[in-house]
Amino acid sequence: MAVADRETNVGYGKTTLAVIMAVSICHGINDIMQSLLSSLYPLFKANYNLDFVQIGLLTLAFQVTASLLQPVVGLVTDRWPMPYSLPVGMASTFFGLILLGNAHSYELLVVAACMIGFGSAVFHPESSRIARLASGGRHGLAQSLFQVGGNAGQAIGPLLAAFVVLPYGQSSVAWIAVIALVGMMILTRVGRWFMEHRRQNASRPAASRTLPFSRARVLWALVILVVLTSTKNVYMASISSYFTFYTIEKFGMSIENSQLMLFLFLGAAAVGTFMGGPIGDRFGARFVIWFSILGVIPFALLLPYANLFWTCVLVVLIGLIFASAFSAIVVFAQELVPGRVGMIAGIFFGLAFGAGGLGAALLGDFADSHGIAWVFRVSSYLPLLGLLTIFLPRMPGHRPG
Repeated sequence: MAVADRETNVGYGKTTLAVIMAVSICHGINDIMQSLLSSLYPLFKANYNLDFVQIGLLTLAFQVTASLLQPVVGLVTDRWPMPYSLPVGMASTFFGLILLGNAHSYELLVVAACMIGFGSAVFHPESSRIARLASGGRHGLAQSLFQVGGNAGQAIGPLLAAFVVLPYGQSSVAWIAVIALVGMMILTRVGRWFMEHRRQNASRPAASRTLPFSRARVLWALVILVVLTSTKNVYMASISSYFTFYTIEKFGMSIENSQLMLFLFLGAAAVGTFMGGPIGDRFGARFVIWFSILGVIPFALLLPYANLFWTCVLVVLIGLIFASAFSAIVVFAQELVPGRVGMIAGIFFGLAFGAGGLGAALLGDFADSHGIAWVFRVSSYLPLLGLLTIFLPRMPGHRPG
């Protein structure tokens, strides 16, 4: 039995907050880079004369690169943990940013996006495992702290675009690559902690891989979680990729102000992600998923018809409520398939990227043919699919509080 199997059985000891915060910070760095990419779409559209299909394909190149590789990385690292793969993945992001800042053609933009996507694919499964190992059994808290770093990074990206890249030009993207170097140093230290953790726990018994339900019921529950994740991320992609264009077209905003509107949404998503984990530890992941799905539906349906003031209010509420579900979904899936932390993290983080990428590409085509406002009206119905949560089983042994 591989060492990774024993590590997943390290249960309810002391939470190693410093390690969780380290991978959370690096998650933020990773997601700053990927949100910076989408924040610069208006600049790229102007510089390279792109249409919305090309914008969507650029998102697809980044997110599918991450999506296809993440489950593979998760499967491999479940068997053979590779803690020092984390700084290697961050190095790919570093060189992708350098290329993004110096690209002189659309094709090079796509290559740069793929390099950033590869770095993200390597980062998520192993860092999610480390956050769980350091949780001391508080899996919801650890997953939400880990995830909130990513959401904070996504919120910071548009600010860097508005106050650094747009004033100083595309070449200034390469300056931001210095942040990735900081991430590489932090992840090297995290890798050392992981190696020491493995050494100290090498004699522990292997984790049980007994499923909590029948195989068919577990598979059905995973399919529902996949649908929920896909729905959530296609809707989130419609906002993160096209909200700047929507506010520019509908309200006549400048590019800089549209970035600040996007920051409102992404910042609220970061807060919602943090709230979801501790609530899930107390009341169960299923409760958080229900709250997130039911709570967001009325606000999503109202958004396309709101004026500027209520658009600001609604995107904050949508980000706050909808984002709380993701850490709960990951924890719920990891409990459904014990002993496969990396594989589950790879599938669901990868699915998040892949569904968002496919959705962005499809919505880009609709935006060209039907307009941005039409896209936002249609996508507002996507959260209704979250009602499938009713078919999720109650996990045995969980007691609120």
